[in-house]
Amino acid sequence: MPEYTTDDIRNVALAGHGGAGKTTLAEALLAYTGVIGAPGSVANGTTVCDFDPQEKEHQHSLYPAVVNFDHGSRHVNLVDTPGYPDFLGRALPVLAAVETAAVVVDARQGVQMVTRRMMEAAAQRGLARMVVVNKIDADELDLEALLESLVEAFGTECMPINLPAGGGRSVVDCFFEPGEGPADFSSVEEAHTRIVDQVVEVDEELMELYLEQGEELEADRLHDAFESALRDGHLVPVCFTSAEMGVGIAELANVIEKVMPSPPEANRPPFRNAAGEPVEIAPDPDGAAVCHVFKVSVDAFVGKLGVFRIHRGTVTKDSHLHIGDARKPVKVGHLFALQGKDHVEIDAGVPGDICAVAKIDEVVYDAMMHASQDDEGLSLAKLDLPASMLGLAITARTRGDEQKLGDSLSKLAAEDPCLAIEHNAIFNETVIRGLGDLHLRMVIEKMKDRYNVEVETRRPKIAYRETIRKPAEGHHRHKKQTGGAGQFGEVYLKIEPLERGAGFEFVDAVVGGVIPHQFIPAVEKGVRQILGTGAVAGYPIHDVRVTVYDGKHHSVDSKEVAFVAAGKKAFVDAVSKAAPIVLEPIVDIQVTVPQENMGDVAGDLSSKRGRINGTEAMSAGMVVVSGQAPLAELGSYQSELKSVTGGTGSFAMELSHYDPVPANIQQQLVAEFKPAAEED
Repeated sequence: MPEYTTDDIRNVALAGHGGAGKTTLAEALLAYTGVIGAPGSVANGTTVCDFDPQEKEHQHSLYPAVVNFDHGSRHVNLVDTPGYPDFLGRALPVLAAVETAAVVVDARQGVQMVTRRMMEAAAQRGLARMVVVNKIDADELDLEALLESLVEAFGTECMPINLPAGGGRSVVDCFFEPGEGPADFSSVEEAHTRIVDQVVEVDEELMELYLEQGEELEADRLHDAFESALRDGHLVPVCFTSAEMGVGIAELANVIEKVMPSPPEANRPPFRNAAGEPVEIAPDPDGAAVCHVFKVSVDAFVGKLGVFRIHRGTVTKDSHLHIGDARKPVKVGHLFALQGKDHVEIDAGVPGDICAVAKIDEVVYDAMMHASQDDEGLSLAKLDLPASMLGLAITARTRGDEQKLGDSLSKLAAEDPCLAIEHNAIFNETVIRGLGDLHLRMVIEKMKDRYNVEVETRRPKIAYRETIRKPAEGHHRHKKQTGGAGQFGEVYLKIEPLERGAGFEFVDAVVGGVIPHQFIPAVEKGVRQILGTGAVAGYPIHDVRVTVYDGKHHSVDSKEVAFVAAGKKAFVDAVSKAAPIVLEPIVDIQVTVPQENMGDVAGDLSSKRGRINGTEAMSAGMVVVSGQAPLAELGSYQSELKSVTGGTGSFAMELSHYDPVPANIQQQLVAEFKPAAEED
């Protein structure tokens, strides 16, 4: 058993925008608490958290990394998360495993896109939040203005628990043992008063002692009220640090140890039972184990590694756990604590612990692991992950690598909740979808480096459709004589449009046996072949009724193949007379941008044949622009939006309906299809 208890555990996620210094901050904390001799360097590839070869090469975090240290009487699990917008799908799941989100802000850059996203997600999850302003020793900073921008973005709950001093070369405590030295702005007394005023508001008894009786309240006496304020989002402490110089690291460790909530003190995670009803899972070490997998990695040597948070019960290496709804349990076998790339085998984990198991293929992202079948169907509320909008069609560069490509994609998708793999049977193409150019570029690079699979990429084809606008009739006689038995079949049919979304109907209206009953399925087969390949532009035909009403057969030469060919050509003949049109997918799109970029975004969408439906003001100066646009116009929208908004904009879209394409685009699609059709 570990030497610490659940009450001693502090789980903290280091979150924030890329370049804010989260990994360097983790190094500084590990060095300060004696886990490592000296901090490593991101530039030199020597940090504990950025151990993946890709991370070392590109010098930024690509995956969450778990480390731990002891400080005072506390055991701290620290999770360093990726900061670039393209890797939000890997950072957000960490919030399901922690009680505290420490959002790191670059003192030079201020509030950025991922800063906002992680602060909002942590608030929605009911986590305690703190802001860590890093790099306070940089030149020409206005830290007072930065604090004001934090208040403007996230509310007056943001209050400094320490203040920078000496031009960012030190910090002064404002809460535990208020210092006497001058701060670079404000005053220690003023900051202390503000934070105490905020804390006592959640406790009527303390408020009376403080405001009415004028009693001085020490930090220890404010502990419970402080944590209550954190749980309620009534207080967001702001700490100032320079991780590279070691400034404020001791003070940050002190804040984590003394006032950040333990698992029993935090808001309960939002669990639901099989019926979808909320249930409370208390961190009881003697209860039946309940664990949640928030990260999966696949290693060539270790195999699949599942990283999980224990919410109830004690897990040992001899524990048997059900994964999801599986009836048969699996044995844990080996239980690990993680220190970056190092897997330290442990005997047991208690509620609140973050542990890992290896070589259990059934472990997948977001899986529940539980010891009792009474907990079957238990789930943790889903995180609002960003939609995977940017797509690339990929093919193996080397013939024969198709199987390796499929295997590597399945392993990469297991590690990444926002990597979607699609196979379009119509175009026979494999499409990977992610959150942006960088996301997909790293996936393709990892395929090559880890699995030795190189691919060719192109923009995926748009899923256009064909349909008709009026009824028409078609006819074809298939007659072929090749010396022996011939082929003969003649078909008359009529077609008519159906309502959008109605699909396809085939009607047999033949009377008198002019087409024998056994050949009617052959006619339908020929029609369905054209339904899949298209008649005018090479795209599937939708929303049409085909009625076969007449034809001829030959007692000797009529065969199934003849009526397949006749049905096929008769259908093409009818479509050509029925005012065929090509339909394109129209998506609902919501673009979240700063207020100052709203006009540019609205104008850009209009130039893409889009329609603006409205705008909605959000917090912190952000605006949501809602509208509709053709999917074909949005192929490079991710990079375009990033350019317009400086990386602060985001968007989500989903299919709305299909509309006819403009005449010039239909002509182009038809012209591209004709050479291939004539060749066939």
